[in-house]
Amino acid sequence: MEIIVLNIGRSLQLSLYMFWEVLWPLILGFTLSAIVQALVSHKSMAKTLGSDDSKSLSLATIFGIASSSCSYAAVALARSIFKKGASFTSVMVFELASTNLVIELGIILLVLLGWQFALAEWIGGIIMIILLSFIFRLTLSKTLVKEALRQAKKGLEGKMEGHADMDMSITKGSFFSRLFSTQGLTAVSHYFVMDLLSAWQDLVLGFLIAGVLAVFIPESFWRAFFFTNNHTLSFIVGPLIGPIVAIISFVCSIGNVPLAAVLWQGGISFGGVISFIFADLIVLPILNIYRKYYGWKPMFYILGTFFITMAVAGYIVEFLFGLLRIIPTNRSIIIMANGIQWNYTTFLNISFLILAFICILRFFNTNGLGMLKMMKTPHNVMQHEGH
Repeated sequence: MEIIVLNIGRSLQLSLYMFWEVLWPLILGFTLSAIVQALVSHKSMAKTLGSDDSKSLSLATIFGIASSSCSYAAVALARSIFKKGASFTSVMVFELASTNLVIELGIILLVLLGWQFALAEWIGGIIMIILLSFIFRLTLSKTLVKEALRQAKKGLEGKMEGHADMDMSITKGSFFSRLFSTQGLTAVSHYFVMDLLSAWQDLVLGFLIAGVLAVFIPESFWRAFFFTNNHTLSFIVGPLIGPIVAIISFVCSIGNVPLAAVLWQGGISFGGVISFIFADLIVLPILNIYRKYYGWKPMFYILGTFFITMAVAGYIVEFLFGLLRIIPTNRSIIIMANGIQWNYTTFLNISFLILAFICILRFFNTNGLGMLKMMKTPHNVMQHEGH
């Protein structure tokens, strides 16, 4: 019993260490994402994403990068613009970009796992978008799209509906005049807090599960599970196991990055880590939302095509990085050993916590509570366009 208690304490300690190391990148990422959202309007999305041509898919990717990193909000917003006329392929590309190419994810990967993983996520994200659009062009039927649209128009509630519909973007004036205007600063603070609130549960769950897995699962299990001692089998199995682990983990958004760190330390292949991070859009809770939004057949179609795309992207990334000889060889997570120290990370955390406090303070001083009450309400969300 004493050993169990000690291990629980150690797992919580490791969770805290990882959280502390990525705290300032989290705040920085949420801030940059809030700035972009405050200056990019949702109103034009449906009009510009009405087809499956390269221009619409490129715009879908850009819109995704500029959106919130919350998987639930991305899925809800995708359905919203799909109902308004965007093509099914474009909204799925939007989802992939909004969860795999956003700023905060790259920063956290850079800090927690290294530049190779951040680069692989970006390259793999682009590969995944190209693969998915190609697969959809070959296999997506008009009948399935009509079925998905018919179900989408029923308006069944998923999660983070109000957050997805919220549009406080400032569209008139120069970049800096919009950003530093009263409306601009208010919009940034609201997006910052809303994004934080939409992702905090997945973040906490991700760090806690990562701590538990790191302490309670022996290294011998991971090595056997990922075929670490057989490079060929590890390469083959990794990108297939990664999405499966993600599906049953229930953790999406950027909360799966600490889990990825533990899997990497456990011995999963480089491509397996990347495919695991990609798979936050097919975790069980989100699959259930797809069922509500689009129906059973489209849900299984999304699951199948996404799984194939994520696994293949993992293989391609590992193959390319292997050719370039830039796959990391060190699997130890230094953060878990060093703990919290008085260094530049602590200084940056304190500085960015002050920034977060300023955003939260402005949020509450500008009717933030009113916006918060409407966060999960899809049809009554306050929307106002800046002029």
